[in-house]
Amino acid sequence: MPAHPSGAGLASVGQNVPMTISADDSGPVRIVTAVLLDGDRVLLCHRSAGRRWYPDVWDLPGGHVEEGEDPKESLVRELREELGITVSEPSSPPMHGLRTTTFDMQIWLVDRWAGTPVNAAPDEHDAVAWFEASDLGSLRLAHEPYLSMLTAVLAT
Repeated sequence: MPAHPSGAGLASVGQNVPMTISADDSGPVRIVTAVLLDGDRVLLCHRSAGRRWYPDVWDLPGGHVEEGEDPKESLVRELREELGITVSEPSSPPMHGLRTTTFDMQIWLVDRWAGTPVNAAPDEHDAVAWFEASDLGSLRLAHEPYLSMLTAVLAT
């Protein structure tokens, strides 16, 4: 497994979902996501069935890093846009990462925020919900490594 610039390990993705999410040859799309942890639960967003990339799966909240934007700033912006919550910019490196030929995802653990998470982006998600470890195995997750990562987070 290659080392991530932040020091976090990266896993490759291998699931039957479309892998090409870049329309050009500009390199991998940079994505930031968060594991929102509330005690023994994590929050996931259900991607609408009509989405072009990764439709009808449960995913972590987050999104693309915009041109010239720092990934930590992107995370704060994306969580505000998608969930209507305010988080502080992370002070630590990402807890995990996923890399494919088309995207490079950084994943941060977030256990403090202001506001109540809601589906503030209904054009992207048709639901947001909290899940305990026992719920995760029955979900269709966007990326195969999510199950072991989320189970490990909930076990600590």
